[in-house]
Amino acid sequence: MSSRAEYLNWRMKQWLHSRVARGVLETPPVATRQDGVILFSMLGAKGLLPFLIAAKTLQSWLGRGRFVILDDGSLTPRDRALLASHLGDPEILSIHDVDTGPCPRGGTWERLLTLLDLRADAYVIQFDSDTITCGPLPEVAAAIDERRSFTLLGEAGAELLPFDAFVASRAASSRGSGAVHVQAAIEALIDRVAIPGLAEPRYVRGCAGFAGFAPASSGRALAEAFSIEAERLVGRDRWAEWGSEQVTSNIVVANEPDPILLPYGRYLNFWDQELPADRRFVHFIGTCRFRSGVYVDETRAAIAALRGPAEVHVPARPHAEPARSGG
Repeated sequence: MSSRAEYLNWRMKQWLHSRVARGVLETPPVATRQDGVILFSMLGAKGLLPFLIAAKTLQSWLGRGRFVILDDGSLTPRDRALLASHLGDPEILSIHDVDTGPCPRGGTWERLLTLLDLRADAYVIQFDSDTITCGPLPEVAAAIDERRSFTLLGEAGAELLPFDAFVASRAASSRGSGAVHVQAAIEALIDRVAIPGLAEPRYVRGCAGFAGFAPASSGRALAEAFSIEAERLVGRDRWAEWGSEQVTSNIVVANEPDPILLPYGRYLNFWDQELPADRRFVHFIGTCRFRSGVYVDETRAAIAALRGPAEVHVPARPHAEPARSGG
């Protein structure tokens, strides 16, 4: 297919998706809960409809939590009214109020630092707008109940490894090269990172598009310490590039007590492949989202499910609010 044909196909699928996604506005509001679980995301006006699908399918199938949204500065009064009516009047924070301290601004750093603040007394689940929950999430429910953090994996073979073992497993040929993406650049150097108070640091190539952070009083300390070290290794301008926040999110999850790596056969990133029959959660990566009609089809199916009886999706048993963690 020529580049012109690919572009036209992409635009057509994008237009079709926006048309199908409007159906989410005709679905009933979700029943949010004050149960110690926060469903968190950063949002802009352009992503409102996909976000509502991501948010409503996640809360409907999980049956837990209330929403907190970080406004990127573009939400309108109408957007806020729609969010209030569909998502139980969520708390909306402003990106302009987030102090990033020694960490970069932009590149979703405000999102990560805000959720690390929120986890002081709640279990915080970060999810992206380009995700759809397709079925029950028992691993996520277990993570909440067991007070363990979790992450969607960036790739099927990702493992939780000590820094040096991770670097050896990647066999990074572009070690320290300025020609590679910032994530690959810092991952190739990660065995050179020394974080005070972290004797045996670990890393997992996860995906910040879906990650859970168990209650902890540690706040931003690890994220800030890692950011300072990473900036020293690759330079301020490199570290400020898009992708540095995801590496830091991976660092935080990897160094939690006994984190859960979600099974990739059910929780996965979409790389324009056939989806498994038992899929539970799909992250539709931007580079592949509109190459085929899969995202449109999954969106249509998700909206149809949301129109059904809410009790089909919500677990029957009540969930007590978790006690505050001491870290």
